[in-house]
Amino acid sequence: MAPKVIIVTGASRGIGFAVATYLLKASHNLVLVSRSESELQQLKKQFPSQVEYLAADLTVDENAAKAAQLALKAFGKIDGVVINHGVLSPITRLEDASIEDWKTLYDANVFSALALTKEVIPHLRASKGRIIFTSSGAASNAYTAWGAYGSSKAALNSLARHIAVEESDITAVAVSPGRVDTAMQKELREKGSSAMAAKDYAGFATAFEEGKLNKPEWPGHVIAELSLAAKPELSGKYYTWNAPELAEYREG
Repeated sequence: MAPKVIIVTGASRGIGFAVATYLLKASHNLVLVSRSESELQQLKKQFPSQVEYLAADLTVDENAAKAAQLALKAFGKIDGVVINHGVLSPITRLEDASIEDWKTLYDANVFSALALTKEVIPHLRASKGRIIFTSSGAASNAYTAWGAYGSSKAALNSLARHIAVEESDITAVAVSPGRVDTAMQKELREKGSSAMAAKDYAGFATAFEEGKLNKPEWPGHVIAELSLAAKPELSGKYYTWNAPELAEYREG
């Protein structure tokens, strides 16, 4: 496969870092976006000719355009986008919800994703490219106190469906990575006990204690492969990372 140009957000850790590392080792060219810079510098040092990065907050209006422009300036095209950034908090029951906190989360999880999608659509039409959204099982399964996060991920699933009906030359797929050993799971364990249902919280805590969380590389490699080669018939769909429909995108 000739090298492709992929934008990866939330690239400094967890799933995003796993996606980036996989694609770089396969000789593709990346624009990495994250609020944290040190890990991006590390990848730039390791793969100097393949990496450009933007240390920026995508909730700031102009940064989506900057990411797209950086890809075009550095590599001349955009073949794919992995929209992986997002936040979990607030973890509160609906009766205790802060509307401002919900707006902040939606800015991070939904509106910044929409802004980047809007910027890259013309370029992905030209390349017949792909947008892969990191979704969540919470998009379709409700957990007490996860209303903000779960509904924001459901919005990403809907965004993928709308891209599919509006943009026939772009393949958009939403992927749930399952329960992954990342900083977000750590945040859940530290902040979730007071507001979540006891049985739900215990399930997440026990999965960590028993070593049953997914490694970031497992779903990360699937998401990376989808950003390169997701088939058009997958467009608009939502899958778990280990779904039978995605078997050909998994290693081994």
